[in-house]
Amino acid sequence: MIRLEPVAVEHLPLLRSLVADPAVQRFTRIPVPPPPDFPEQWLDAYLVGQEDGTRVGFAIVEDETGEQLGMAVAPTVDPEAATAELGYVVAPAARGLGVATAALGLLTDWALSELGAERLELRISVDNVASKRVAERCGYVREGVLRSLYVKDGFREDTEVWSRLASDPRGRPLTTCRRSLRRTLPRPRSAPGSAGP
Repeated sequence: MIRLEPVAVEHLPLLRSLVADPAVQRFTRIPVPPPPDFPEQWLDAYLVGQEDGTRVGFAIVEDETGEQLGMAVAPTVDPEAATAELGYVVAPAARGLGVATAALGLLTDWALSELGAERLELRISVDNVASKRVAERCGYVREGVLRSLYVKDGFREDTEVWSRLASDPRGRPLTTCRRSLRRTLPRPRSAPGSAGP
C-alpha cells in the first residue's frame, strides 16, 4: 500500500534521483541535461504552487517502510476552469509493481474531490507504453495525439492526450488501484557490518 505526502524538503533526495534517471528525463519535461540545481528548482516550484493553488506535488511513499517511490503531481491547476493536468514518475526499483497505477488512482481521487476538478488530463509520449497502460487502468480515455508538440528545449514529439471527467465512470475501483502492488517492494539491505532491523 502507498500514500501520497505533500512534497517537502525531506523529499529532495528523491527528486535528485528522479531527475538523474534517463527514463524520467526521456518521458517528462525535465531539461536534458538537467541544470545542477534543477531538483531544488523543481521542489521550489511545487512549494510555491501549493501556496498559490497553481500546482501541487506529492511524494509517493510506501506505507509500511516510508520508502519514497516516486512523485505524483498536478503541474497545472486551473481552479476557474476546474481542470488540472496530472503526472507521475516512479523510481526504477519500484517500476512494474503497480505503484504508478496506485498513485494515479489516489491522485485522481484527490483531484476530483479536493480540487473539485471537472476535467483531468494526462499528456503521455506515444512511445511510453507503460504510462498509457496506467492511464487506461485508472479510467482515463485517450482523446488523440498532439503532433510534434514542443516538450522541452530542442525536443518535439507526438504526445497523446488522455482525460478523465468527473462524470466518467471510475476505472478500476480505487481499492483495486491501491492494492495493485503485485509483489512486495524490495527491502533495503543493511550494509555489511552494520546493525539491521
